[in-house]
Amino acid sequence: MPYVIAEPCINVKDKACVEVCPVDCIYEGPDMLFIHPDECIDCGACEPVCPVKAIFAEDEVPEQWKKFTDMNKQFFKDNPGVQPAKK
Repeated sequence: MPYVIAEPCINVKDKACVEVCPVDCIYEGPDMLFIHPDECIDCGACEPVCPVKAIFAEDEVPEQWKKFTDMNKQFFKDNPGVQPAKK
């Protein structure tokens, strides 16, 4: 089950999560970072380093931020060929 980046990341885009991701599945969007749901290996390395606590396992996303699960998926449908965020 992939991890999801939610609302606290908007306009923050701290890349501590990018630094620790072993598979480079975190991508930068215009206002926030996104985790590719097909590339995430569910290692959890990103979650504890997020300074704004925006990263959740897909089944643990708080109710008020559930829409971010679909937003993460849609980002990759809308942006084919996007490159991972740079470390």
